[in-house]
Amino acid sequence: MARCWWADVDDLLRIDHDTEWGRPVADDTRLFETVMLESFQSGLSWLTVLRKRANFRTAFRGFEPAAVARFTSRDVTRLLSDASIIRNRAKIEATINNARRMPELVDSFGSFGAYVWRYEPKRRPRPTSRSDLRSQSPESVAMSKDLIKRGWAFVGPTTIYSFMEAIGLVNDHVRGCAAGAEVERVRRDFVRPR
Repeated sequence: MARCWWADVDDLLRIDHDTEWGRPVADDTRLFETVMLESFQSGLSWLTVLRKRANFRTAFRGFEPAAVARFTSRDVTRLLSDASIIRNRAKIEATINNARRMPELVDSFGSFGAYVWRYEPKRRPRPTSRSDLRSQSPESVAMSKDLIKRGWAFVGPTTIYSFMEAIGLVNDHVRGCAAGAEVERVRRDFVRPR
């Protein structure tokens, strides 16, 4: 199978690339999990996060925002002593903070999905090589600024762009990648949350 170059490094990356990365997501819990895992990835590799994702899901109660919003300082201490996840106090506290901010977005937009999909850019050609890939876009900058204004943390424009790639707001599978063509079909039929 023809794949993006980064996916052939490890089986976990291949599976993520072939079945998940870039496929459109509307589910609020999955969106929250993805944006927070992208935050934990900051400064690290996605493979590091993938290897710990099951542990993250357990430690953060499935990334259910309402459950994470109830975390206390005891939970922060518990998470900082959990060697099975990435133990970064600022990222852990940002995850809890952001979960507490979710209801404001849901009240304003109906769902986190409806908020996120407002930032879908106009369709552009898929990249042909590494040099065509972006690390941010006007839309990721705009979403980042808005989330920060709303009190969110660890959601800079590069993190948000990676999030946009992961959840299908953009299709950055390189041309010639079989998954990229599939993602195009799925995106065409995907009903955007409103």
